[in-house]
Amino acid sequence: MNETKVELLKLIEKNANHLEVEKIAKLMGRSITEIQKLIDELEKKKVILGYSTLIDWAKVLDGEEVTAMVDVKVTPARGVGFDKVAERIYRFPEVKAVYLMSGAYDLSVSVKGKTMMEIGHFISEKLSTLDSVLSTTTHFVL
Repeated sequence: MNETKVELLKLIEKNANHLEVEKIAKLMGRSITEIQKLIDELEKKKVILGYSTLIDWAKVLDGEEVTAMVDVKVTPARGVGFDKVAERIYRFPEVKAVYLMSGAYDLSVSVKGKTMMEIGHFISEKLSTLDSVLSTTTHFVL
């Protein structure tokens, strides 16, 4: 990959929400058309997978949310490994992300709820009852 593309990717990665094509072109000393073509090419090739925004939800929601990271030991399904159980877990509305982990646990699940009790209820009533889930350990984010 050439230097121009790498430079463009670094700019987008750090400032995706604040930089317009015109500003990127100016920062890189390139034409707007050239930069737009590069961005289109990189999106088409799936080098740029998306753009994200960080939101301070505490300023938007009535009251704060509680976040927990739940370590989960599972029995992987034959032929699909951990994918099937990870997809099943991700479908719950309380779940914000599922990560495959190395070490003592197989998955790390990011869960959000209004209270610790609500998260505890989700874990005991929904997550722990899945056939492939062997055990869970919950860590609340402070």
